[in-house]
Amino acid sequence: MGLKVNLSVKVAGIVMRNPVIVAAGTFGYGEEYESFLNLNQLGAMVTKGITLQPRKGNPPPRIVETDCGLLNSIGLENVGLEVFIKEKLPFLQRFATPIIVNICGEKEEEYVQISERLDEVEAVSGLEVNVSCPNVEKGGMAFGREAGAVRRLVSKVRKATKLPLIVKLSPNVTDITAIAHAAEDGGADAVSLINTLLGMAIDIERRKPGLANITGGLSGPAIKPVALRMVWEVASVVELPVIGMGGIMTPEDAVQFLLAGATAVAVGTANFVNPRAALEIAQGIEEYLVKNKIPDVNRLREYGVKWKKQN
Repeated sequence: MGLKVNLSVKVAGIVMRNPVIVAAGTFGYGEEYESFLNLNQLGAMVTKGITLQPRKGNPPPRIVETDCGLLNSIGLENVGLEVFIKEKLPFLQRFATPIIVNICGEKEEEYVQISERLDEVEAVSGLEVNVSCPNVEKGGMAFGREAGAVRRLVSKVRKATKLPLIVKLSPNVTDITAIAHAAEDGGADAVSLINTLLGMAIDIERRKPGLANITGGLSGPAIKPVALRMVWEVASVVELPVIGMGGIMTPEDAVQFLLAGATAVAVGTANFVNPRAALEIAQGIEEYLVKNKIPDVNRLREYGVKWKKQN
């Protein structure tokens, strides 16, 4: 009989049956994937980003494939908060899997209003605060590029809700550890990283950018080395649980993030390639633990925090 291993983890007080989460924006509202996999077997589901009012998003083309990934400029297209609560959440309530709602806004007050409203909804297990949104009061600069803005935003959201707060960090910054510290100081219960890297594609036949919005977010295998480095850096300096993401396509990829110090991982672009990717990755993590006689998945993150960078 093989070794019985523990796959369960706790992130921001949210207990997950395994450390594999489906990332915001890559799993729709959950219903789109129901025919492909048992949603009860996921560690957690993060919804498509939700704004206060419905958004149509950017004009097409909004997605371009790259050599080792995907560029997107969806523009936060979503049904809006109230439609999400009335029409999308009832489906998600059928499952035992924790539901984490990714929230977005152009002003601090919008984040606060969304948080206050979702605080009243029993089906929601936690909030993922997307600080990559453009802050219109600051000329469109993303909230997440400046530590003071992150600290202030998270602090206001923290006062607006009792729900666990996960702050999703942008990699498009000079020092991601400073931003992680700011989220921690503001009252975050966990951080998730990395969001997409800013990129661009050009169609040489049309002699135009591949995306209508010109630039977009790069995800997929191309960004994994950058994501791993940033996860390791952040996990080494904050006391918060870290959700690692960025190019996770296989169980081996996921184990690397866990070894770098992540408590859990989020699978994004892989969902478009293989709708069952998250479950197969969870199964692969279990097989890795059994093969290496490691009884608890939480043991893996002990490795990364011990590594020291050589000058």
